[in-house]
Amino acid sequence: MKPIELKKGIYWVGVVDWNVRSFHGHTYTTKRGTTYNAYLIVDEKICLVDTVFGPFAGEMIARIREIVDPARIDYIIANHVETDHSGALPALMRLCPQAIVLGTEKCKEGLYKHYFGDWTFQVVKTGDTLSLGKRSLTFMEAPMIHWPDSMFTYCPQEELLLPNDAFGQHLASSERFDDEVDQCALMDEAKTYYANILWPLSTLILRKLEEVRKLDLAISMIAPSHGIIWRKDPLKIVHAYAAWAKQEPADKVVIAYETMWGATERMARAISEGLRDAGVEFALYNVAETDRTQVITEMLDAKGFLFGSSTHDNDMLPAIAGFLELVKGFKPKKRLAGAFGSYGWAGGAVKEIEAVVKEAGIEPALPSLGIRFMPDEKELKACYQFGVDFGMKIKGG
Repeated sequence: MKPIELKKGIYWVGVVDWNVRSFHGHTYTTKRGTTYNAYLIVDEKICLVDTVFGPFAGEMIARIREIVDPARIDYIIANHVETDHSGALPALMRLCPQAIVLGTEKCKEGLYKHYFGDWTFQVVKTGDTLSLGKRSLTFMEAPMIHWPDSMFTYCPQEELLLPNDAFGQHLASSERFDDEVDQCALMDEAKTYYANILWPLSTLILRKLEEVRKLDLAISMIAPSHGIIWRKDPLKIVHAYAAWAKQEPADKVVIAYETMWGATERMARAISEGLRDAGVEFALYNVAETDRTQVITEMLDAKGFLFGSSTHDNDMLPAIAGFLELVKGFKPKKRLAGAFGSYGWAGGAVKEIEAVVKEAGIEPALPSLGIRFMPDEKELKACYQFGVDFGMKIKGG
C-alpha cells in the first residue's frame, strides 16, 4: 500500500496489521486486526506525527521514502509513548538524528525509559504551537486519555485533528477513510474500542470534550492512531464518544456467568426468560466460552448486569472471577446488578460476586439468588421470577 494523501502535502504513512488478534496483554480481542497510523506533513519544515509498532518500522520508512528522504524530517510529534505508536522511533531516529522530538513532559520520561535514546526533545504544553511554514500545529495535553503522557495535535489551517488513541478503532482495511468502509463494522469497532479501553476514563473524556468544544475548533477531519480516518462526518464519532461517556445506558441486561456442571447455566436461562417476559432486552454469555471483549462491549450501553457462578473452593470459578476484576476497573455508573449461582455444600461464589459488585460501586437491585445443586422446577420458577423482578427494576418499576 502506497502513502495516501489526506490533505495537500499531508500523508498517511502508517501500516495495516491484518493478523493481530489481541491487544493490551490479551485483554482485548482484535477480531478485525488493526492499523498503526502515522502522518507525514510536508511543508517548509517536514514533520511526522507519531510512528508505528516497532516490527513495522521498515514498512513505514519505505512509505516515507516515496515522499521524502527520511533524513530531511525536522520534527517528530510523539502524541503517546505506548509502543504500538512509538516502537519505530529508534529506527527512524537513526535516519534523521537531527530531528527534534516533541511531546509532553510525561512523554519525554516515558520515551527515555522505553528506548534510552539520546534525542533532542522539546516539551510542549496545552496551547503551544509549532510553525512548519504555511501550516502550524497546536498541542493539547490529554492526560489519562488514556496514558498520563497523551496529547492531541491540531492543524488549524487544514482543520485536521490528530488525537492519537482517541476516536480510533481496531480495524484493518484496504481503505483508509470512513466513507469507504462498512458503517456497521466501523461503529461496532469504535464502540468496542471505547468500551474496552476508554470506559473507565469517561469522566475525563467528558471534560476533555467540553474543553475542545469551548475552543470552537473547526474540524473537517479526524485522523486517529488506529483504524479508519474520519473525513465524511468527523463529528459522528465525537457525538458517539459524548453519548458513551455520559453513561446513560438503555433498558438492557447482560447476563455473564460461568457454570461447572450446568446448574448455574440452567439458572441463567430461566432468569433470561423472566427478563424477556418483563419486556427487557438481554444478552446471555458464558464467559468461559465467549470472547470477553464482546461481553464488555455489550455492557457499555446496558443498564443491568447479572453475574452468576457455581461455587468451587468456596469461591467463584476462575473465568468469571477474572472477568469481574476487569469490570471492577471500568467503574460503571448508573447501573444495577444482581448475583446468582449454584453450590453444593457452601455458597461462597455468590458472596464473592456481591463483594466485587460493591467494590465496583454498582447498586445491587435485588437480594442474590443461590440454589443448592441442580435447580428443580420450583427453583427454576424462582429464577424466572428473579429475572422478571430484575427486569422491572431496570424499567424503573
